[in-house]
Amino acid sequence: MEPQLRLSVTDRVATLVIDHPAKRNAMTTGMWRELPALLGRLAADSSVRALVLTGEGDTFCAGADISSLREEGAGTQELAVVAEEALAAFPKPTLASVKGYCVGGGCQLATACDLRFAQEGSSFGVTPAKLGIVYPAGSTRRLAELVGPSTAKYLLFSGELVDAGRALRTGLVDEVLPAGELDKRVAEFARILVSRSQLTQAAAKDFAAGHLDRTEHWAREAARERTDGDTAEGVAAFLERRVPRFTYSV
Repeated sequence: MEPQLRLSVTDRVATLVIDHPAKRNAMTTGMWRELPALLGRLAADSSVRALVLTGEGDTFCAGADISSLREEGAGTQELAVVAEEALAAFPKPTLASVKGYCVGGGCQLATACDLRFAQEGSSFGVTPAKLGIVYPAGSTRRLAELVGPSTAKYLLFSGELVDAGRALRTGLVDEVLPAGELDKRVAEFARILVSRSQLTQAAAKDFAAGHLDRTEHWAREAARERTDGDTAEGVAAFLERRVPRFTYSV
């Protein structure tokens, strides 16, 4: 089977599977190129309220397909940066579901997600120093914001792999689950995400990313939602002791 990004949508959750098991789900040039357009379509689809990124089988993603890197060189690196930034800018909550290896470009993609849940036994690594590659500025900043400058330097300088326990302690992942429990937990948490207000989520994503220039925009959106939108619904549902039905969409 040809390498592919396999997409499905169920109950308002889009699941994107990196499917290239012959090479531990390494990303090919074609897959890097396809990802931004695919994310654009999902961003525009109001029926999608959250995105889960995962890998086929027992591996998340072992990075970029080195054969593609050899053939296309810097072109592949540039495509990977564009794809990673598109994922980081995706306006709805994103969750990486990690089993096995999450290395190189795979770790870039996981780091570009909002949250990362991992199975025990997973391994994480940022490996440009093994290939003589300059790690992108945005990727470096994103990694350092997650794990702190010292751990970011450890990972980047050495290219060494760390286990899920260390990834959890340093903030590289948010939860670590026993074998056999990751998929259930991710599905459960995705349901929580789609049940919450996208107004809150989208504003939080903007502010967490440092987009303080969007403060006035979100103030206007919040004011509009107070009377008959998500804020009004959330307060009414709380007082009436029922589940809220949020409708705000980005």
